[in-house]
Amino acid sequence: MLPEALLGQQAVGIEAVAQGGQVGHRACITGSAWLGTRRSRWRHLAQAANHPAKQTPGDDAMTTSKIAFIGLGNMGGGMAANQAKAGHAVAAFDLSEAALERARGAGCTPVASVAEAVKDADIVITMLPAGPHVLKVYSEQIIGAAPTSALLLDCSTIDVDTARKVAGLAKEAGYAFADAPVSGGTMAADAGTLAFMVGCDEPDFAHIEAALEPMSRATFRAGDHGAGQAAKICNNMILGITMLGTCEAIGLAEKLGLDPVKMFDIVSKSSGQSWSTTTYYPWPGPVPTAPSNRNYDGGFATAMMLKDLKLAQDAAAKSGASTPLGAQTEALFQMFDGLGYGGRDFSAILQMLRGKLDELPKL
Repeated sequence: MLPEALLGQQAVGIEAVAQGGQVGHRACITGSAWLGTRRSRWRHLAQAANHPAKQTPGDDAMTTSKIAFIGLGNMGGGMAANQAKAGHAVAAFDLSEAALERARGAGCTPVASVAEAVKDADIVITMLPAGPHVLKVYSEQIIGAAPTSALLLDCSTIDVDTARKVAGLAKEAGYAFADAPVSGGTMAADAGTLAFMVGCDEPDFAHIEAALEPMSRATFRAGDHGAGQAAKICNNMILGITMLGTCEAIGLAEKLGLDPVKMFDIVSKSSGQSWSTTTYYPWPGPVPTAPSNRNYDGGFATAMMLKDLKLAQDAAAKSGASTPLGAQTEALFQMFDGLGYGGRDFSAILQMLRGKLDELPKL
């Protein structure tokens, strides 16, 4: 059994997953196996995904996919809900009873195990905390339990090597698999406007894109298996660096007598603008949906940002890439996490830089 402490921000039921909890995804098989009626079925699924508003549970079976969704944390909960909104039958699994009840309220069907979720799934989607969890769940609970016609999509952020290992295991067993990590945060997960970075066999991409459509504003094939994870860790290294720079600039502006809200007005229209400013400003007020307006509760936990920065640094060390800013950013988030703020949104690092941690409760 895996320790619950490893679940981090995702709040995924790894203990229950290790005991046999599952969720399913839409189906897709590589190469020559996609013949005859399966080609016809995928064309129909792709058309259905492009018109989700017309789909309701109970429609013709060819317009409704059976989707297993494993991991209903801050990201997975909203993603599963959007699949249900698109009219698909979603079997949802998580260790957390509260997460399962939220999923029920969003139109999903909570199930007691991974085996129950994937037994007749068209698509299996996973959103788990880290590589060891993904490898264990796929190797012990999904591969062999789900129909070989099921399309397996892992949306977790994990290391490239593990993503490729899971892809190899899936391919050997006759499944189509993709690593498909996401970007956009909890707001995009809830709104169905995530960006997906996909690593897969090229012939499978159209099927994968259709399966992800209810959760996506943009889906990119980054390359072969593992490429999705490579793109994600590079993207999140940029995010960590730009958030840290934004926080440093706000702290400096404040010391120089500038109003941080006025700084937002200026920077958001100037060359210093970034997603960290315009969508996720770490000072309360200018972006009402940002976690800074909720005392940095929810959002993207510092512990999860630190995990992604460590993945980037591990990849840099293995590949020989020079990432000095990435290394410094990791060190500062490690310090913030070590002070007990791993549960707060990563933009709360502003308060450490301002010397105001006494005003920020620990979670």
